[in-house]
Amino acid sequence: MDTENDPKRPIFGNRFLTNEENVFQHNAWDNVEWTPEQEEQAKKVVESHAKVYISAEEQQELLCNASTYWNNFYDKHDNKFFKDRNWLFTEFPELLCGTSSCVSSAYVETKLNECCSKEDGASNASDVSLNISETLNCCSLCDYPGSSSKVKILEIGCGAGNTIFPVLQVNTSKGLFVYGCDYSASAVDIVKSHSDFNEDRCHVFVHDITSTDPYPMPEESLDIVVMIFVLSAVHFDKMQDAICQIAKLLKPGGLLLFRDYGRYDMAQLRFKSGRCLSENFYSRGDGTLVYFFTQEELRQLFTKAGLIEKQNLVDRRLQVNRAKKVKMYRVWIQAKYIKP
Repeated sequence: MDTENDPKRPIFGNRFLTNEENVFQHNAWDNVEWTPEQEEQAKKVVESHAKVYISAEEQQELLCNASTYWNNFYDKHDNKFFKDRNWLFTEFPELLCGTSSCVSSAYVETKLNECCSKEDGASNASDVSLNISETLNCCSLCDYPGSSSKVKILEIGCGAGNTIFPVLQVNTSKGLFVYGCDYSASAVDIVKSHSDFNEDRCHVFVHDITSTDPYPMPEESLDIVVMIFVLSAVHFDKMQDAICQIAKLLKPGGLLLFRDYGRYDMAQLRFKSGRCLSENFYSRGDGTLVYFFTQEELRQLFTKAGLIEKQNLVDRRLQVNRAKKVKMYRVWIQAKYIKP
């Protein structure tokens, strides 16, 4: 995809504000530095939020009925709430063609031995005279949607499919298979009803990443896992176990792509008093939940799951309403982690 020569596709990541007088000439500016005063003011706002917590009873209700609130959200907005992620392939070019990580010979041998040990008369991988693809597929371990595909991508928290369908559209190879899961059954129904949904190339399912319920694919089967504005909806205490389970799904050399809300994002600073469940964890007016991260929190979560950091950066973007002369400071964290 040639985003540079496509007049319909905005270019992200290279518009810098060098003169404050020009701030309202464009709708957005990239990598905007905050002043110490601005940072201090944001810190005070967030500290004031933590002085009043939602009652224990209401917190319990919000946490126990989280899926209901997300179902209500998607029932109300359908697929009209989310804008196209024009930044998707600029920030995550790995999604344009999957990865070059084929199943390693060591991985194949390990899985073959696991399978063959269950078969009468087969003591090791050398006893099975099949090619790699046929041998892996002879395992019940590999009998799952998309098992024969060379490159497999899973989006956690797929929502209305705003990552799934762009990935499928630019990757026309039959060797690619995309999975999507969401906490909300309504979101999964929206994806399945999309005109571009094709069961031969995509499988979506309802899944709570904080549960111990198994995923439909085996461990070490995925090339890429995508997590975009999804982990923030999970209670912080449950994040580590969820990430450890997700990390197990990646092949050796597999990649986890992450983008979510950063500490002091405009959305956090706009919360009124009394919406905090705990520090930096809030309930929106519709009952959905959101956490605002620091880089170090994410670094600890992912590295503790055995992943190696490739990228962990703060994306500070200044969005402006030129008609109303309003500035909106967004703070997101983008990260990439590799499974060794």
